[in-house]
Amino acid sequence: MRSSTLLALSSAAASYALPTIEAVGGKFFTSDGDQFFIKGVAYQLTEKDPLVDTEQCTRDASLMKKLGANTIRVYHVDASEDHSGCMSAFSDAGIYTMIDMDTFDTYILPNDPWWNQTQLDRYSAVMDAFQNYDNLLGLFVGNEIIAINNQSLAAPFIKASCRDLKAYRDSKGYRKIPIGYSATDIAELRPWLQDYLTCGGNSSENIDFYGLNSYQWCDPSTYSTSGYENLQTQAKDFPVPIFFSETGCIKPGPRLFDDQDSIFGPEMVNDWSGAIIYEWIEEANEYGLISYGPQADATATGENVVGGFTRAGTPTPVSPDFDNLSKHWATISPTGVARSNYDATSVSTRACPTSTASGWLVDGNVAIPSLGQTLGSGSYSSVPSATGTAASPSASETQNSVSGSKEIAGMGAGLVSVMMVFAFWL
Repeated sequence: MRSSTLLALSSAAASYALPTIEAVGGKFFTSDGDQFFIKGVAYQLTEKDPLVDTEQCTRDASLMKKLGANTIRVYHVDASEDHSGCMSAFSDAGIYTMIDMDTFDTYILPNDPWWNQTQLDRYSAVMDAFQNYDNLLGLFVGNEIIAINNQSLAAPFIKASCRDLKAYRDSKGYRKIPIGYSATDIAELRPWLQDYLTCGGNSSENIDFYGLNSYQWCDPSTYSTSGYENLQTQAKDFPVPIFFSETGCIKPGPRLFDDQDSIFGPEMVNDWSGAIIYEWIEEANEYGLISYGPQADATATGENVVGGFTRAGTPTPVSPDFDNLSKHWATISPTGVARSNYDATSVSTRACPTSTASGWLVDGNVAIPSLGQTLGSGSYSSVPSATGTAASPSASETQNSVSGSKEIAGMGAGLVSVMMVFAFWL
């Protein structure tokens, strides 16, 4: 008992080796005053919490360091578990974590949204479990809640969750852990959603950062033909840090990761804060950067074998993806601006968008639902009005691209992969 207690304490202490990160205006800064850019990978080995197996985290963190990663994104954790070993392992490798707070039974639903005490308690528990780790970069209140154009009435509930969780964070005296949202890349909702979640002038209600899950750039491509040029136009002088919370199109393949040169280069680096590559582990969707062994029969069973893929062990780079990404990140080291020289007033809160005929249904700076209110029951009295309707629900990501783009292949693959993950979990 004594030795295990000492081990836990030493692990927890080791996780405080990195400077903390805050969101100021449109940028992330470390507590040392340096601008921080995300070079990340999505890390969810199974539906279970991946941050409880210290040995596995240590093996993966070592190879992630060689890759050049400084951040991981985790979609599902168990707040009741001990995460000190894994958080220490990643901290020792210079790696921060971004964690989704929602769980399989607490998502904000897109078509019948609500935000209640049960959800707040469960999300808060995740915050409680991780707030003491200095390598916690940020927390997501949701991932792709709004997936098609006529689901935008859920947006005020996303904002309500952010309001209450930021209030909880501050009431507990926690540091200003950034709290934000990860969005699907949908032309009919962009840039209205990103503007709405940062509009109104009340920072206590607005997100602290905005992540975009975008698979537009499908190698070989360019800044212009991929559609990134349009994304940059819409992100110019954005009032909170904006970054790619998922990216890495695999069609037609191989992935060259040439998009990293634009994200961290002169075209986008002044407004974007980096990218998280989907994903660490190789599975049926073929997005993996590493594998833990050869593919097995889909019906095979055994320890750490799910869906024909081994989910633990010694990570082995997937060729050529791992090397291609590593080579890019090795040459990318933007310095950005020092916190002491940054004027946060250079970016301003966006105007709240009015509703559109193409599907954005929230009309202006509507009242945010209070805790316990729902849209479907009518208890949310300030129901957003709309001047248009979305009679034909769709997700036309291709509207953002230009002639010659392979965006259809990229987004189709990306959306399929996400659905496969959800199906696997459920």
